[in-house]
Amino acid sequence: MKSKFMIAAAAIAMLMPIAASAQFLGKNEEKTTSNAYPQNFLSPKPTKLNPYVAPNKPHWKLSEILASHKGQTDWVQPIVRNKHQEADYISMGVGKKTKQMMYGDDRLVFIVWDGALKVSIEGKEPFTATKGFMVNIPFRHIFTLESVGDKPALRFEVRRAGMMPLFALNETPDTVAGHTFVKVRGTPGPAKDDNNPTYVDYMKEFNGTEKAYGGKFVWDDGFTSNILRGKAAASVPPDTQLGHFHNDFNEFWFIMEGKIGIKIEGLPYFTTEPGDIMSAAVGRWHRAGNDPSAPWSTRIPFNPRPPILHNFAAD
Repeated sequence: MKSKFMIAAAAIAMLMPIAASAQFLGKNEEKTTSNAYPQNFLSPKPTKLNPYVAPNKPHWKLSEILASHKGQTDWVQPIVRNKHQEADYISMGVGKKTKQMMYGDDRLVFIVWDGALKVSIEGKEPFTATKGFMVNIPFRHIFTLESVGDKPALRFEVRRAGMMPLFALNETPDTVAGHTFVKVRGTPGPAKDDNNPTYVDYMKEFNGTEKAYGGKFVWDDGFTSNILRGKAAASVPPDTQLGHFHNDFNEFWFIMEGKIGIKIEGLPYFTTEPGDIMSAAVGRWHRAGNDPSAPWSTRIPFNPRPPILHNFAAD
């Protein structure tokens, strides 16, 4: 089963352009892609910088998150909240297990960053996800997550905003404000498999290798996430290279490896560590790339469309 998913992921990767993964997403990015818009156009841009509203912020440092929950085994740290997506860091103590549940119309995606999670998904063979596993749970598949091993399991979880869980009949549902749970019969059935792998074992497939990878992880009409990996940039571009901005969507990234640097409009250039989260507010110029201080770096972007429009400064 595992080899099937890995082959699918590799096949997808071979079909995608990878040059952009090693670039800072600035003026030259258009030259590394094969789907640039054929002409310039006028795009609305906010006259004032859109603020970061808590819990959103430009840089969530994993070291600070862990320090704030020192001594705890079970906790949830909200990281991203916007009208399209939500994301949390979640820790589960050893032996803890989620209820049997599913989501009706949207997939659930997470990255395991410490410990081990046994993942059981309806219709699929269970597997154990350890550090660096990127897991994709299709909608309308009942699943459970169980923390196994000798330390709490830590994951970064991303969901479509507003998703509400549905529970198996033998479970006591979690409370959902303003709702009561009723017994129902549903149609259609579980989502059919698509070209998205159930998981990618990043540490096995890429970390420590010479593989540059710019392919898809999950891709549908409401969720986009790629693996952007590349060698260190020769230098950090000047601030005059603005990068691009998005009209309607916030963008955020999970740092998987190395050091990713980013320049966001209104903020100084900063670098990130593995496990950190960085975020660009809608309408702000930004450019991200592989900082020169690490030989290889990887970031996992999360977007609600495949793909969202990138507005670059025109010559």
